[in-house]
Amino acid sequence: MNLYFKTLSKQTKSLCRACSVTFGSKDFSVAVEHCGSRNAHHLFEKSPRRDPLAYNNLLFEYSRNGLNHEALTLFAGLGRYGFSVDGLTLSCTLKACGCLFDQLSGKRVHCQCVKSGFLGDVSVGTSLVDMYMRTEGVRDGRKVFDEMREKNVVSWTALLAGYAQNGLHDSAVELFFQMQVKGVKPNPLTFVTVIGALANRGVVEEGSQIHTTVIKSGYESSTFVCNSLITMYSKSGGIRDARVVFDNLDSRDAVTWNSMIAGYVKNGLDLEAFRMFYLMNLAGEKLTQPLFVTLIKSCANLKKLCFARQLHCRVLRCGLEFDPNIRTALMVAYGKCTEMDDAFKMFSMMQGVRNVVSWTAMISGYLQNSAMERAVNLFCQMSREGVRPNDFTYSIILTAQPSISVLQVHAQVVKVNYDRSPTVGTAMLDAYIKTGNIKEAAKVFKLIDGKDIVTWSAMLAGYAQVGEIDGAVKIFLKLAKEGIRPNEFTFSSVIHACAGPTAAAEQGKQFHTLSIKTRLNNALCVSSALVTMYAKRGNIESANEVFKRQWERDLISWNSMISGFAQHGQGKKALQIFEDMRRKQIKMDGITFIGVISACTHVGLVDEGQRYFEMMVKDQHISPKMEHYSCMVDLYSRAGKLENAVDIINGMPFPAGAAVWRTLLAACHVRRNLELGKFAGEKLISLQPQDSAAYVLLSNIYAAAGNWQGRAVVRKLMDERKVKKEAGYSWIEVKNKTYSFLAGDRSHPMAEHIYSKLEELSFRLKDMGYQPDTNYVLHDVEDEHKAAILSQHSERIAIAFGLISTPAGTPIQIVKNLRICGDCHNVIKLISLIKRREIVVRDTNRFHHFKGGVCSCGDYW
Repeated sequence: MNLYFKTLSKQTKSLCRACSVTFGSKDFSVAVEHCGSRNAHHLFEKSPRRDPLAYNNLLFEYSRNGLNHEALTLFAGLGRYGFSVDGLTLSCTLKACGCLFDQLSGKRVHCQCVKSGFLGDVSVGTSLVDMYMRTEGVRDGRKVFDEMREKNVVSWTALLAGYAQNGLHDSAVELFFQMQVKGVKPNPLTFVTVIGALANRGVVEEGSQIHTTVIKSGYESSTFVCNSLITMYSKSGGIRDARVVFDNLDSRDAVTWNSMIAGYVKNGLDLEAFRMFYLMNLAGEKLTQPLFVTLIKSCANLKKLCFARQLHCRVLRCGLEFDPNIRTALMVAYGKCTEMDDAFKMFSMMQGVRNVVSWTAMISGYLQNSAMERAVNLFCQMSREGVRPNDFTYSIILTAQPSISVLQVHAQVVKVNYDRSPTVGTAMLDAYIKTGNIKEAAKVFKLIDGKDIVTWSAMLAGYAQVGEIDGAVKIFLKLAKEGIRPNEFTFSSVIHACAGPTAAAEQGKQFHTLSIKTRLNNALCVSSALVTMYAKRGNIESANEVFKRQWERDLISWNSMISGFAQHGQGKKALQIFEDMRRKQIKMDGITFIGVISACTHVGLVDEGQRYFEMMVKDQHISPKMEHYSCMVDLYSRAGKLENAVDIINGMPFPAGAAVWRTLLAACHVRRNLELGKFAGEKLISLQPQDSAAYVLLSNIYAAAGNWQGRAVVRKLMDERKVKKEAGYSWIEVKNKTYSFLAGDRSHPMAEHIYSKLEELSFRLKDMGYQPDTNYVLHDVEDEHKAAILSQHSERIAIAFGLISTPAGTPIQIVKNLRICGDCHNVIKLISLIKRREIVVRDTNRFHHFKGGVCSCGDYW
């Protein structure tokens, strides 16, 4: 037999030279092997004797060698040769149609199948299914499959693979289980296809079931199948299961090693990936292009420049230095290691073969290294050289603001029809949110097709960022209605929105409950948001409970708890948290010390505050910012040490900002220091001429000193500059509805009942010896009128409404947009005693917890 083939081979080579010999089917088959398909076609045309088998052999060779156009041309000339078709002819032609994505030609061949009576042939039917699935004709492919009288494992696998190719992974998995019910035993390709579908779905439980079936079918040693299992487990987060499959495999190929290494990288275990690479080297496995790309990506993740350079050397030794994917991966690695010169050298050497991926990688590298201008210039150059940006390019360049115009990029995005893309749309709305344009962000959001959870979360976070609580809550409810499962970042954003002063108190609790139901409450970003939300909403006890239950804590949690205790007048607890941080060697930042110094400020711990300020500078090496100096000025001012406060201002390394002068001015108002107050007021007005607080505080200082002429001058200046005084509002939430009141407000439908309650309280207060402190009414009117003004302050109206609208014993919580006055502070202490209610008032400075006639601030605020 071997002698026959050797003789035939010699004959074929001779025939290739002469091109004049008559071929039989066997001879022609050898000619194809030795001369190539195109030469064989030439020989076939020249041959005076042709037979159907030779024809089919040529058609088969065309199909096998990817010469699909030639296969269709040969099939089209069938009638000219006078041959009849058979199953092999039709199957090869249908394969060519599928490879060319030519469904029209495929349908013509389908007609030929019907005419020639081969529709019942299982191989032809399977080829039809495969052709339709390859050309996105899923319904037609399924129809052909259903009409097949005979089906084998190849037929089922063709349909299953078609579903997977078209992204119908659920249908592919469902078909696999139907196949088993029908008693059709899967082959290795079937397993690989269904495991691939499960990998894309990220489903571990069903993947484990398939794995069990693989073992039962005797394919647990198949390298082909096990490679797909490794990939499936890796994509689903089951990297340990992937390693078990890897370790139990006797025969490993390059794909096996690469799949395991890629799995480690995907799961963030880059060091494990390098350990596996070391084992691969010991095993003597040949290094491949995909492996280099994966490992270089791992170097980028670890920011290990030395590893990247070593791999670069290995790439050169293996002769793969011109591979564009490897070069792009090296560019990314050098960029992440801040070696932009090396990255640009790689990019420059790609002249002539640069594609959108390499351009985008270079732009991204500059952006990561804060070289915004160079990134924008490269983006413009890319367009000039005719390289069309893709969705990722647009997504990253939108982060280059303010170096780039969001409106201009938006216009380009609309022109190339990327405005509906989830990735570009999300980047676009995020860019608008960062510029404060929430309305334009909302327009972009509406246009995005197939919004994913990232898009929804970005829009929700945008509303939360600008304080639009209603917008944030509506987005959350809408995504839930559309069946999208919120993730931890969604909950974090909506809970942060509920921390706003105008948010309904129960909303935050409801989202906390939802996070528990979805088992996301222990996610770090969610629990940290809960600590912040409860602390800002006046429920410091709940904030502390969440804080204590946190499995892990980030700096946000620690800072929120410190500032929360400080704002609620529990300075010693705040300092205990800080000392706990120090013991656990948690790295602190400037915000930590703002909270700590504020805690000292609210309880009058002046020496401790000074000590913590020095600790921040000397021990933690944190340079003080304006906020820190403002806290120190506040610390000394509240304690009446105005000279020390002035020394802090004079010792600052930069000019004092408005916040510092406002703090000093407020202290001068409390301490009745007209001279220093006038100086601080003038400084504040010069910095913020449209800020009403500066004028009001200064005029109040004049009024408190009885200098009505000076007060009139300040008020006149306000009128000339058209500066309007901010009205004092108080909010209270009753039965999930928020009500707001102004001083002397009679607009509420229950106004008569409210004022009746105020009158009742007035009598009870007098019985307890209360006398109005008219010094807090800074108007030149009679004392009797001053007392009437005090009795109608907005916080008192809100409390009266709370008393008549809620059951006895229920805590009352109100929010005021200005600082509570001293007289109201005394009155609310007495009301808490008279009515046996806990009353929480949040003003601009802090929380006041009134209970049993005592306030948590200890009358120091």
